[in-house]
Amino acid sequence: MGTTPASFNGTSTYASDLQQEITHAVTIASLPLNALDANLSLLQSQSSELNTLQGDFGSLLTAVQSLDQANNGGSLTASVSDNTVATATLDSAAAISGGTYSLDVTKAGSPTTTLSSSTLPTVADPSVGSISSSSSFTLTVGTTPYTITPSADTLDALVQAINSSGASANATLVNIGSPSAPDYRLSVQSSALGAIGITLTDGPQDLLGTPTTGIPAQYQVNGQPTTPISSDSDTVTLAPGLTVNLLAPGNTTITVASNSSSAANALSSFAAAYNTASSELSTSRGTRGGALTGQSIIFSLEESLRNLTSYSGGSGSVQNLTDLGITFNQSGQLTFDQAQFSTVAATDPDAVAAFLGSAESGTGFLNAATNILNSLGNATNGVFEASESTTQQQITNDNAQIASVQAQVTQVQNQITAQMSAADSLIASLQSQSTYFTNYFTAEQEVQNSISIG
Repeated sequence: MGTTPASFNGTSTYASDLQQEITHAVTIASLPLNALDANLSLLQSQSSELNTLQGDFGSLLTAVQSLDQANNGGSLTASVSDNTVATATLDSAAAISGGTYSLDVTKAGSPTTTLSSSTLPTVADPSVGSISSSSSFTLTVGTTPYTITPSADTLDALVQAINSSGASANATLVNIGSPSAPDYRLSVQSSALGAIGITLTDGPQDLLGTPTTGIPAQYQVNGQPTTPISSDSDTVTLAPGLTVNLLAPGNTTITVASNSSSAANALSSFAAAYNTASSELSTSRGTRGGALTGQSIIFSLEESLRNLTSYSGGSGSVQNLTDLGITFNQSGQLTFDQAQFSTVAATDPDAVAAFLGSAESGTGFLNAATNILNSLGNATNGVFEASESTTQQQITNDNAQIASVQAQVTQVQNQITAQMSAADSLIASLQSQSTYFTNYFTAEQEVQNSISIG
């Protein structure tokens, strides 16, 4: 920050000398201020570096959380051995951790369908003709009646009114005539599978013909129950979050397992985040290190990284990160061999899952890593919070001292400037008197000389 010495408009021939005295006095008084300014700059650099490191370690924690999600149900996939029998959909919030399901579809099921009666007027153009001139109809699906009010006296409008009524049925148009002599019929199909009664009346007259009665779907899971499960929907739930669409009779196997590619991506992100944090820490080492060189937090953070990479546990073929394909290169950076991970994930997935564990289980790498990284960022006693709090307090103290010293320097400057101004005025006055008398005596001497000559 510092203080620029004030200048004054001296009139004596010693004004520049007096200005030098002011500058010297202010420079001496400002020495503590300069030291405080330098320390404040260092503290601000330390605070900035702390924020950078906290962000890097926060990214490392995010990578660990992503790996936890990939290893514990957040990235499951469902595969079907015969997708002509059924297809499977896995909800992103599935509560299952994996498994195999043997599905035996006895009947895929079918809805009840019916066409408008052949005794009704033939409709060659559904946009202008209809099967009834009534303005209101009653559609009954099962035992539930629905009032249908078309917007116009056309078959198109009747279909639209049925589909927008909220009825548990769908209406379409079917041409059972030839291209040259079309015969459009109203087709109504139940939304549910099975024998569902469907009627459409325009008063006393039922407009629909004899229905094709549907049948419910029937299936077994892992051979259970002994009597197949009957369903009025071809979409059924086998487990929490696992939905299956029944397509045709037959047997198929549905396998739910972790998506190894997601876990691989998460491990790759972990290695990259680790390298970023490690590289940033390296800027605070050595004689030419940054603002935090020699600070205890650097040693604490380095120890945390060592604890992460040296973790061992689990059983079988995976007991450390190296077994997952994560190793150090000659530069001290982590590298990830995805091919090695894919191999071990395919041959021994249980060992991978056991080593990684979960953040909440109390065991495994993910639990240890989460605890280590959470402790660093703890708002009460984490090293980042403690260091930043101490640094900010020192910045506050330095700013207060700078303000105090600045006031003292300003006072010294004002006092010395006033003194030098007074001295300059006195000197200027004496110099003016000296000039007057010098001129006076010179003139007097000249007069005396002229008298003597005359």
